[in-house]
Amino acid sequence: MSLKRVRKLCLLELENAPKDVQDILKQIPIENIEYVELSIEAKQLADKYLSEGVVSKKSKVDAQHIATATINRANVLVSWNFKHIVNLERIHGYNAVNLKQGYPMIEIRTPLEVLSYEN
Repeated sequence: MSLKRVRKLCLLELENAPKDVQDILKQIPIENIEYVELSIEAKQLADKYLSEGVVSKKSKVDAQHIATATINRANVLVSWNFKHIVNLERIHGYNAVNLKQGYPMIEIRTPLEVLSYEN
């Protein structure tokens, strides 16, 4: 998958985010943004999430999102997707698979948990 396609998929996913979230994202300097490819290693880890029943095959893209973040050692994955990503049962499932496969646990949070507002 090309880097251009990865960027496009990420931006398409963010189209459904609330406008204030989109506005915040537009403020991030381009030099602070890093796009990563969906590697074979990440695809294999995502397949483990599916085979372990963390999410169903219909959520393959979500599993690949988590796997890519895990493989690339993201400090935190931030998402509005409460059904397939920011869900305590699923977070436990992702992390159980990660540990079984020799990967670190991943922090998964909502935007409200990571944004700080000044008075």
